[in-house]
Amino acid sequence: MYITHFSPASLLSRESASSIMGLLKGIDPLLTADVLHILRSMGHGDKLAMVDCNFPAAATSKHTTSGKHIILSVSLPEVINAICSVLPLDFFEEKQAMYMAPQKGVELPAAGEEVHNQMRIAINKHCGECQIKPIERFSFYGEAKKCYAVIQTMERRPYGNVILIKGCVGPDGNDLRP
Repeated sequence: MYITHFSPASLLSRESASSIMGLLKGIDPLLTADVLHILRSMGHGDKLAMVDCNFPAAATSKHTTSGKHIILSVSLPEVINAICSVLPLDFFEEKQAMYMAPQKGVELPAAGEEVHNQMRIAINKHCGECQIKPIERFSFYGEAKKCYAVIQTMERRPYGNVILIKGCVGPDGNDLRP
């Protein structure tokens, strides 16, 4: 299933777009009804792949639990920021997120390091200190097929791919921790 979301950020600054484009209070406008439905349908322990524009998302999504492939026309850090504003991560697992790293013998380009740093900042902004671990490129493809769904971004920097593991919302309204 293909769902395209036009980015308000392409016309306005992110702050301006958020203030005029949202239809729900406190909900990032990137969180379309389809994205919110996926996030709500996932259970704790389910995984969500957020991938760059070069990732084989359509083919991979056919193997996921839901079979869903959503396209959001913004960068990976923007999508992570929006999703982590509402998605609890699983702190009962040894890692809460995994990102694609180069295979042995290949060096991570500077642009890949940049997107990984921005990814960590976006996750930690909403979820506190998390265990975010690298996973070798070809292993990442296999892990993505085990996810609940795939959200494809317009991220063009190499290795701009991450998998989040959904946790539970605790009694205090925050991510449940041991």
